[in-house]
Amino acid sequence: MSSNMYSSSSTSPKPPLIFPLLTTLFLFLSATAQSSSECSDQFRGMITTHGQTPNCRKLTTLKAEFGWTIFQNKTITVDVFFGARLDNDEGWLAWGVNPGHRPQMIGTRAMVGIKYKNGSFGVDTYNNTNLTKLGCPLLPSKLDEDDDVIFSNLQIRNQSDLVVISATINLPSDQYNISRLHHVWQVGDEADGNEPKKHPTTLQNVDSTETIDLKTSIGHSVGQHRRHLRTVHGILNIVGWGILLPLGVILARYFRQFPYQWKYWFIAHINIQIVGYTLGTIGWAIGLVLGHSSRYYTFRIHRILAIFIFTFTTLQMLALRLKPEAKDEYRKFWDMYHQFLGYALLALISVNIFQGIAILKPDHTLKWAYIGVLGALAAITLAFQIRTWVKFLQSSKKEKEKEKDNNKSDAQAPTGGGPPNGGGLPLVGGGGGGGHPGGSGGGEGPPKLIEKV
Repeated sequence: MSSNMYSSSSTSPKPPLIFPLLTTLFLFLSATAQSSSECSDQFRGMITTHGQTPNCRKLTTLKAEFGWTIFQNKTITVDVFFGARLDNDEGWLAWGVNPGHRPQMIGTRAMVGIKYKNGSFGVDTYNNTNLTKLGCPLLPSKLDEDDDVIFSNLQIRNQSDLVVISATINLPSDQYNISRLHHVWQVGDEADGNEPKKHPTTLQNVDSTETIDLKTSIGHSVGQHRRHLRTVHGILNIVGWGILLPLGVILARYFRQFPYQWKYWFIAHINIQIVGYTLGTIGWAIGLVLGHSSRYYTFRIHRILAIFIFTFTTLQMLALRLKPEAKDEYRKFWDMYHQFLGYALLALISVNIFQGIAILKPDHTLKWAYIGVLGALAAITLAFQIRTWVKFLQSSKKEKEKEKDNNKSDAQAPTGGGPPNGGGLPLVGGGGGGGHPGGSGGGEGPPKLIEKV
């Protein structure tokens, strides 16, 4: 086969795949940003008193919910309600405010509700200081002694797995601004008496801070922007490396020559691979930015796999310029290396995508959606592979029948007598006399197979 197969000069239009992909990404992010932040009916019912429902909204992490009512006289008084689900036999939930310049755990004045192993509940106030960060136990503390925020009327209630803690808090106006209130929330799985043990260090736990305007219900947080970046990072890598690159491989394997021969396969293969590589590289770069901006966590395996994938995928893309010529004696070894590395990268990409989904810990929708994508790709590959084997077996059968017919014809053909240069008919393709019936006197012999280039 001519090497033009690798460098078709066809002017067939190149499909602008990146535009529908980016449009899909934009619509997904818009839907995410506009998703309802209203609290659940169960939480709303638990905080409604005397027919009056406080303001309430879902918080951005841990499936937590927050409600409040403002009473502003000489001091700022707020009734606050915080709810989260405690699915285990024990655990704790906490909500608090921080008088510092940004929302963070250290320095937070909090109320903590604890679910004990015996099924009972308790709630108290705590002051999360630097000593906690150093490993000292976090124990109940009376916050009114510091002439700071005052918690009163502490209560805890539960309905099924949903636990709600509430209090009335007085906020000194010189330290707190309800238009920019730094609040923090948390959920943990273990408690030792009145001491809440260390919470998990997932992204959901680390991002549980926010600056909220209690008058407008609008909240802002660094974690929220990081979550959007993580979403973009995940979608770009799933679409680019997890979908487009495998599609390009499928096209090259089954449309190059066998079982289907499409003269534009190389152009389509290159376009799909370039778009997939570009989207994946952008997602990879966003992941590096997220990793460098993190102060509290690192995901070493995910990071190492991502760097490995980017490095060797880039090496694969360099084949556009660096691959040997079709007539080069080393070309067959290069082809084997290129194919083996490509298949290995596809497997590694799938593993790392599942790693990323596990890190994000979203609901199971994204995980099952990607499983569905892998299932579809596997089904397409299996269908083409079955077609390949069916066509191969059919071709083999036809070749055997043709060879059998040729052998039978050769056996029935007359053979010449006498000495080699003497009388009688010459052998097939001989250069002497009349030649084989149906051939020419100076016959060229049987047709030769055309060697592939």
